[in-house]
Amino acid sequence: MKAIRFEQPGGPEVLKFVDVDLPPPAPGQVRVRHTAIGVNFIDTYHRSGLYKLPLPSGLGSEAAGVVEELGDGVTSLKTGERVAYAGALGAYSQANNIAADRLVKIPAGVSDETAAAAMLKGMTAQYLLKRTYPVKAGQIVVWHAAAGGVGLIACQWAKQLGVSVIGTVGADSKIALAKQNGCAHVLNLSSEDWVKRVREITKGEGVPVVYDSVGKDTWSGSLDCLSVRGMMVSFGNSSGAVPAFELGILSAKGSLYVTRPTLASYTRNAKELQETADDLFAVIASGAVKIQINQRFKLADAAKAHEALHSRKTTGATILIP
Repeated sequence: MKAIRFEQPGGPEVLKFVDVDLPPPAPGQVRVRHTAIGVNFIDTYHRSGLYKLPLPSGLGSEAAGVVEELGDGVTSLKTGERVAYAGALGAYSQANNIAADRLVKIPAGVSDETAAAAMLKGMTAQYLLKRTYPVKAGQIVVWHAAAGGVGLIACQWAKQLGVSVIGTVGADSKIALAKQNGCAHVLNLSSEDWVKRVREITKGEGVPVVYDSVGKDTWSGSLDCLSVRGMMVSFGNSSGAVPAFELGILSAKGSLYVTRPTLASYTRNAKELQETADDLFAVIASGAVKIQINQRFKLADAAKAHEALHSRKTTGATILIP
């Protein structure tokens, strides 16, 4: 089969489209023939070496497809069933062997492309909004990168939950999109005093939670947006890693909380994974959350997809087609 591999960390140019031998699925595994593959910012962290992988390596952690072959002992799935996964390395490929208990069945009415685009980003939105800091109707929250893949899903979902979202974007061209997808207010990080605006919108109180996938560039300002005993949820580093900081700054700014969650910690077993995916698919089926796939690339053009991500010109989800 064909797959993307890289032998050393670096820019998009290190990604190579090569022939790979895929062994039969091991006991407990399933071979999934991919029909659509999700592209996520964490893929660029793996490729660049920010998050280190043993090299040479495959890439990508999210895909949808069809069960093609069952390993010994697998009884929960059948060949021909549509399934999706997030969190298993090697998704940038025509097929992958995945542990059966890390797969979820795609319900009728949800396309393979939607599932591939939504699994990682949508389940991330689910655990952030409902478990890391469970939002409540009537609250005002800040969500950075509101026009990004996770942001577009999360802001729609937050609105459905009765939450008012102050979204931030990096360019005026993304303001309308963020407003169309659930944001009550949209602030441009590059052209306005967004911390001051958050304080104005909240009448000086600040917000109980900031969801931040930007990292270095927004870290300090995000802390200044929080109310007393507010929570900083740092779940990404698109502008670079958050710098080291003195713990005392949290007490000085109002007994703040900080957490650095990951999807893996919130989908540790088959039960948690299935419950998270079911909640996601249900809100998609209800129409309250729409998955926008705004960029499609051929699997062979994965490097171009990464270049588009780095340009910050992408919106919504990006997928690869095998």
